[in-house]
Amino acid sequence: MLPDVARPDTHIEVRGLGKRFDDSWALRGLDFRLRRGEVAVFLGGSGAGKTTLLKLLIGLERPTEGEILLDGEDIARLGGQQLNRVRRKLGMVFQYSALLDSMNVFENVSFPLREHRKHLTTKQMREMVSTKLAALGLHDIERKRPSELSGGMRKRVALARALMLEPEAIFYDEPTSGLDPLTSRVVDDMILETRERFGVTSVVISHDLAGALRTADSVFVLEQGSLATSGSPRQLLAERHPLVRRFLEASGVAEERLFPGGSSG
Repeated sequence: MLPDVARPDTHIEVRGLGKRFDDSWALRGLDFRLRRGEVAVFLGGSGAGKTTLLKLLIGLERPTEGEILLDGEDIARLGGQQLNRVRRKLGMVFQYSALLDSMNVFENVSFPLREHRKHLTTKQMREMVSTKLAALGLHDIERKRPSELSGGMRKRVALARALMLEPEAIFYDEPTSGLDPLTSRVVDDMILETRERFGVTSVVISHDLAGALRTADSVFVLEQGSLATSGSPRQLLAERHPLVRRFLEASGVAEERLFPGGSSG
């Protein structure tokens, strides 16, 4: 267990987190801290517990045991209006963007405003949407449908929607799943650019080790519901944990392409 005194820069902290379904533990004994503004990637294969962890962190599931602290407040114990208040501090980018095909880009991106900022006029919403899209490199696409956009553009539109309520943290669910290598690299860059521009803490659920090693400040590797190992990308490569090695071999990406200067240091 982590000590009770948190560091001043701690944004999200998990203590003794566990989730049981019937007689099976999907997660158990997770302890970690994320600094404000950090990019943290959680890696693992199928059944490792990544999706369960994501649902717990954003309050869609309740843990069986443990704490989830956001700015020191245990969101696992909140309910109703209190949990909704906390969720407004969190943005979510879904695996396949989850844009509504029946709506154009403006309608998709402004959806959180129409739900939570009902006092705004349509003109104000249009200005806010255009500003957010422009900040992500998208211009004059408000009237387009999601089907008219490339995979990378859809990800940016989904991110714009997630940023509309000015969240403190953004959660990405398998952001590069189903994308080609070039578009995956664009999405990786988008995550870093978003951190730099908006100062958000970024939590990425992924199976893409190569992308994680390029973008993350910290990588957490899950195996069968437990934390197998964690550290900076260079630390993980230097440690040569068997699971990390298997992921790297499966990715087909050589270490020297990720860190031309070497994997240590």
